[in-house]
Amino acid sequence: MASLLEMRGIVKCYGTLRANDGVDLDVDFGEIVGLLGENGSGKSTLMKVLFGMVKSDGGGIVFKGRELSNHQPREAMASGIAMIHQHFMLVEAMTVLENVMLGWSRAGVLLRRDAVAQQIREVSQRLGLDLDPASRVADLPLGRRQRIEILKAVLREADLLILDEPTSNLAPPEVRDLLKIMRRLREEGKGIVFISHKLPEVIDVCDKVVVLRAGKVSGKSPVGSATKAQLAEMMVGRDVTMSHIRKQREPGKVRLDIQGLAGEDIGPIDLQLRSGEILGVAGVDGNGQLELAQTLAGLRAVSGGSVSIDGWDMTKASAAARVRAGLSYMPADRSSTALVRTMSIADNLMLRDSAREPYCRNGFLDVSAAMTKARTLMERFDIRARDPSVQAARLSGGNQQKIVIARELDRSPAVLVAHQPTWGLDPGATRFVLEQVMALRDAGAVVVYISSELEEVLAISDRIAVLSGGRFAGVVARDHVDMGQIGLWMSERAA
Repeated sequence: MASLLEMRGIVKCYGTLRANDGVDLDVDFGEIVGLLGENGSGKSTLMKVLFGMVKSDGGGIVFKGRELSNHQPREAMASGIAMIHQHFMLVEAMTVLENVMLGWSRAGVLLRRDAVAQQIREVSQRLGLDLDPASRVADLPLGRRQRIEILKAVLREADLLILDEPTSNLAPPEVRDLLKIMRRLREEGKGIVFISHKLPEVIDVCDKVVVLRAGKVSGKSPVGSATKAQLAEMMVGRDVTMSHIRKQREPGKVRLDIQGLAGEDIGPIDLQLRSGEILGVAGVDGNGQLELAQTLAGLRAVSGGSVSIDGWDMTKASAAARVRAGLSYMPADRSSTALVRTMSIADNLMLRDSAREPYCRNGFLDVSAAMTKARTLMERFDIRARDPSVQAARLSGGNQQKIVIARELDRSPAVLVAHQPTWGLDPGATRFVLEQVMALRDAGAVVVYISSELEEVLAISDRIAVLSGGRFAGVVARDHVDMGQIGLWMSERAA
């Protein structure tokens, strides 16, 4: 039997940049292929070429024995290709049934609701999707919403599913459920392209991997013969495992003092962090991580307790006052909170400093000084773009995240609150971020590092706190961690 998909010599250029440079990719029926690479390596561009979102400059595509050329997404979907994006294409005010029927000709002109609802129940039961046709999308967690996209693809008889970073926003139980669903799809003969930075998941579920670096295929391997370290090295050309990142350091004076802190859906929380100390906050997403980060940053009101930075009471202080006191904040949501996507790289990098010298003169931004600073930060933090004038929205998610990291770490803050700072970053960039956070800690800052990636938390933290139900279920020194206890704390819900 011929391959499900054959992509040969795909070339895509943006000016002098060759985003794809002669890329080959094969997917068989009933096969899961992991597509790996650094941010900006060409993964998304390759899939956009396949799905007809951008036109290639060279090469060819054969799908189910037929050539695909100059096609649009509509033709790709009609051929049996489905692309499930990071940001779901759903109408939240509508039900599961209504979202499935939306734009689907087979639902019928008269909208055969009962028949479609029965199809939803049958596919949901067969694949373990656990979807109720009558449920409103706005009431569903992210994992269930993602399953609606998978359901739509299956009902439209897609033979190939492209999953773009599908686990990036999911809690661990939702990730496990998604991998089970992917295995069931494979058993039914579906082909899957799984784009991910999370190597353990790739090794767990994929049959083979294809690795891109700088637009070219840098390696291919059956999963059974590849280790996590080998895959990471194929991606970035060096060992980027997180072992031995943390170094022992004696903590100094108290810099962040939290007593009985309470706010919306969190607290009370007591915490003292000393100079040169990282507190890693672990836990299943949705247990108060966002609320804790925003309360510390001054974006949510404090209803009880106190917060002090270097002895200064910041309990009622605004977000701007906390910044002046030495607090930096990296939000998890870069698209609407951390960045102004319509502004340039340089302008985003200057958001904290635009009102102070040498970047502000006579009340106006010194464009030359800002551009010089931006070029320096782009080089230091490997922000990949033509120049600082490029609009942030035109960058990959990983490069957008690097803008946030560069802006907040360059200020040498006294306190850093980092919420999912490596979200969407490849292993090499993740290692770089962790090293930068460690350097900040070694310079005497304190860090509250909130992440659902337990491996990262264990790699850099001096103490680990588990957040459950908006409270700390437990706090333990890194050297005394008991993984069984950590798991129990993570599964608890505070009373």
